[in-house]
Amino acid sequence: MSQKTPLIIDCHGHYTTAPKALENWRNQQIAGIKDPAAMPKVSDLKIGDDELRESIELNQLRLMKERGSDITLFSPRASFMAHHIGDFNVSSTWAAICNELCHRVSQLFPDHFVPVAMLPQSPGVDPATCIPEMEKCIKEYGNVGINLNPDPSGGHWTSPPLTDRHWYPIYEKMVEYDVPAMIHVSTSCNACFHTTGAHYINADTTAVMQLIQGDLFKDFPTLRFIIPHGGGAAPYHWGRYRGLAQEMKKPLLSEHLLKNIFFDTCVYHQPGIDLLTKVIPVENILFASEMIGAVRGIDPETGNYYDDTKRYVQATANLSDEQRYQVYEGNARRVFPRLDARLKAKGL
Repeated sequence: MSQKTPLIIDCHGHYTTAPKALENWRNQQIAGIKDPAAMPKVSDLKIGDDELRESIELNQLRLMKERGSDITLFSPRASFMAHHIGDFNVSSTWAAICNELCHRVSQLFPDHFVPVAMLPQSPGVDPATCIPEMEKCIKEYGNVGINLNPDPSGGHWTSPPLTDRHWYPIYEKMVEYDVPAMIHVSTSCNACFHTTGAHYINADTTAVMQLIQGDLFKDFPTLRFIIPHGGGAAPYHWGRYRGLAQEMKKPLLSEHLLKNIFFDTCVYHQPGIDLLTKVIPVENILFASEMIGAVRGIDPETGNYYDDTKRYVQATANLSDEQRYQVYEGNARRVFPRLDARLKAKGL
């Protein structure tokens, strides 16, 4: 296995370059919350295949080819999920539209994009209401995973912790279909938390701590979560979290968490990837770039794009070639069994 060139599987991509018509329709939908006469029909949104192709070929696919990435696990734009807006019906309609677009992209570019679903979450609403959309995406669209927002309120944290039985209907379906969830918040509507600089990293870190405090994986031994953006602050403070778990009389984190949670490589500088790969076991790290995402500029210290994370994974002295294979391909196939089956069906 170590002799083969790995497939470069990016486990964290969002459709941030969708045609403008999608945003226009969403703005109409938001206006329609206050003025029902203005609420658009789903059929009012018309985006042709040529528009989808252009939005991908000039953006994500171009950069994937330039940077040497093969496959992106592709979900709707995270900041657009905005589960705090409107009620369940608003979220449900919006999620269905966004998921269908990612499905269409995966059909147009089946060798490069594999869909991951957003859920129609809404603050204060039973997560079980998300199951029909989740099942449709898995059964009809071939989705290999889901994105789960631990804070649909958008920065006010009104939902119970991820270890609470509140979330169990989703977990039961994840186990039934053997799909993992990326724990991913959306837009912050709390002025204290910048969306991508604070709220995202806060949420990643918070998710890790919630999972340490509880015993969720005793109830769901095969449940799998990806904690994005390199795991928030958790790897940097791994000693603190190991120590807190010890104070709480929890098992070692290698037993308590690391059979079930995984971190991606959306860390935008070499020292960050060096730390991640030194602190976290290699079997718990999945390659990702979040490209085209929150940080799109060029690092003046290196002359390279911040989000060209493959450069950091290649350059770190902490990984052997066999370990790089695991980060690029092996771990993703293990964490996303439906992706593995899809690739095997293609002879990969």
